[in-house]
Amino acid sequence: MTAIYTEDSIRTLDWKEHIRKRPGMYIGKLGDGSSQDDGIYVLLKEVMDNSIDEYMMGFGKTIDIEITDSYVKVRDFGRGIPLGKLMDVASKMNTGAKYDSKAFKKSVGLNGVGIKAVNALSASFKIEAFRDGERKCVEFANGEVISDEDVQKTSEKNGTLTTFVPDREIFGDYHYIEEYVVVLIQNYVFLNSGLTVKLNGKKYYSDNGLRDLLDQNISSEGLYPIIHLKGEDIEVAITHGNQYGEEYYSFVNGQHTVQGGSHYTSFREAYVKTIREFYKKDFDASDIRTSIVAAISIKVEEPIFESQTKTKLGSKNIAPNGPSIRNFIGDFLKKELDNYLHRNDEVSEALHRKIIESEKERKAISGIKKLAKQRAKKASLHNKKLRDCRMHYNTNDERKNETMIFITEGDSASGSITKSRDVNTQAVFSLKGKPLNTYGLTKKIVYENEEFNLLQAALDIEEGIENLRYKNVVIATDADVDGMHIRLLLITFFLQFFPDLVKNGHLYILQTPLFRVRNKKDTIYCYSEVEKTKAINKLKNNTEITRFKGLGEISPDEFKYFIGKDIRLDPVRLRRDDAVKDLLEFYMGKNTPERQDFIVENLKVEVSD
Repeated sequence: MTAIYTEDSIRTLDWKEHIRKRPGMYIGKLGDGSSQDDGIYVLLKEVMDNSIDEYMMGFGKTIDIEITDSYVKVRDFGRGIPLGKLMDVASKMNTGAKYDSKAFKKSVGLNGVGIKAVNALSASFKIEAFRDGERKCVEFANGEVISDEDVQKTSEKNGTLTTFVPDREIFGDYHYIEEYVVVLIQNYVFLNSGLTVKLNGKKYYSDNGLRDLLDQNISSEGLYPIIHLKGEDIEVAITHGNQYGEEYYSFVNGQHTVQGGSHYTSFREAYVKTIREFYKKDFDASDIRTSIVAAISIKVEEPIFESQTKTKLGSKNIAPNGPSIRNFIGDFLKKELDNYLHRNDEVSEALHRKIIESEKERKAISGIKKLAKQRAKKASLHNKKLRDCRMHYNTNDERKNETMIFITEGDSASGSITKSRDVNTQAVFSLKGKPLNTYGLTKKIVYENEEFNLLQAALDIEEGIENLRYKNVVIATDADVDGMHIRLLLITFFLQFFPDLVKNGHLYILQTPLFRVRNKKDTIYCYSEVEKTKAINKLKNNTEITRFKGLGEISPDEFKYFIGKDIRLDPVRLRRDDAVKDLLEFYMGKNTPERQDFIVENLKVEVSD
């Protein structure tokens, strides 16, 4: 039957309908809060961005945030939204003061969409403006106005209070993870010295800007004191650690650009050029940048981002008629970093030693690396370790944020996932047996060990995670002792050689059901004993209970439910106070008696009646 296509087929959605129907266009992915880039954090950020913009313009030194299971509140003490425009600001697309460059010269949000997205995607949204002794309040539900109060007198200080409840029909059974909110808040205070942000009463404040950010994030003591450079519209902090890879934190107008952009690319390029000129030697770029930990923040007039979520800067110039970002950053580093190194001999000597060490290691494994590349290329053509997907994270595909690769062990598990997966966004990599414990080994092993060499090639991370082929790297092993051991070995591999992949929130553990409870009418999959008990009580009569011993026991027809829209992924997270070297040494080193004592002391024994 041919579909009828007439004038009646053409629909025009109003602003809130469009946002609710296509939320990904406005806030990226949805998610339940278990991942740092889930939509509920974007909602919070969109509200906070407006308060930060007020602070950057010189108004309001404190922002109060309250997050409970029931609501989110953000109160700033800026100028307050003009009362007569409060309704428009909250509910009319492309409405805001930020089009006026005199009022908001270097703002985070410029297109008048963010707060409207929060409104439309919230079951309850209330915005109050306090201005010169007067108060105006408007309330919404799913973007629909339910209350528009008259202007009243008030003793409240100037500013704006926004209260919202993300809609569970859209976000599911979400929850805010405090650690992720704290990261967001601390980035704001690092970038805005003098700003105080309170989260549920706890204060966050920074005196030293990006230097404090690196101090918080570096997992071991730097090889030299942090280089901290500041200029007009630019701030940079740099050091080197002992880890493999490169670690960057890039910001534009206070926005954390987790996917980088023109400023990130320009910084990496300018840093290499400055170092080569300082030492008067044409070092390989990888030797200069290996183990670097750096942060860069710039301010741009009318920035252009590649999406509403503002995770990647597209602007080429600092201002519409200003110098290029590439030249701006290059000139700054050429002058300030060069001057710093000339004035600080101990730092320049330590940095030089690090570059020489990296050069020696690179040359030592260059032959192995070449052979490993050839093996990986040949293997990818002739075996089935990797079943790739059609879309990739390092392209501009519309669904690139959904891309993931499942790392499995054994043919039966990989076979079930392969038959059940979405071939557009989900890839499968099959391990052969238990991987090697890589703790304490050099990167030479990455190329000598066939499994790790092929895994690295599959992820395309040999030159760094900017080429990462999948947004989510998912360890999918059995929920038994062997499966747990494989998980630990894989996590050790990534922490040892690619720590930035973990720190940037790309590594996950796939949760699969332990039990299937069913009767003739219904089937419930359970991920714990508690869920199993609830399922039995719900289904009541003639229930059949199956205990899944491994992924291979789950049929492809069933697996599709566990890796589809209801997929459960546990992120592998590093807390700010986690020292990677110490963690690996304790859990993966040769201190077996110490580990055994730890297990015995922390063993939980369940006694049933």
